[in-house]
Amino acid sequence: MSARLTPGDEAPAFTLPDADGNEVSLAGHKGRKVIVYFYPAALTPGCTKQACDFTDNLDLLAGAGYDVIGISPDAPEKLAKFREKENLKVTLLADPDQKVLDAYGAFGEKKNYGKTYMGVIRSTIVVDEEGKVAHALYNVRATGHVAKIIKDLGI
Repeated sequence: MSARLTPGDEAPAFTLPDADGNEVSLAGHKGRKVIVYFYPAALTPGCTKQACDFTDNLDLLAGAGYDVIGISPDAPEKLAKFREKENLKVTLLADPDQKVLDAYGAFGEKKNYGKTYMGVIRSTIVVDEEGKVAHALYNVRATGHVAKIIKDLGI
């Protein structure tokens, strides 16, 4: 399990395929603020709620200068189904080998119903225009999380 990021850290660079197989990199967003959120699996109830909340608030976030990127270990094909089924507008990226999840501290030991296992830790990292971590939130809840981010960012 990699170390968690903290404000002031350099956000790890990444280039991953989106739902259409196009390469998207963090460097392509330089000069803009980026909300990078990590979620366990497309087409599951909690992850759907979170992705829909980001989509519903995308205009507000974009108006405040934020781009939103969701990253999961799903394949691009599954992300495309997720986007179409839920009419999502956020950028969804595939990290099947979990290298980016690991670099951001969003993959590690989890506990659920008394069992311990390795998996995606629902996390949100806000990256500033310079590529530095402004906020690092781990073990967030899917429901109500977007409203909390908007409040925390003063939008």
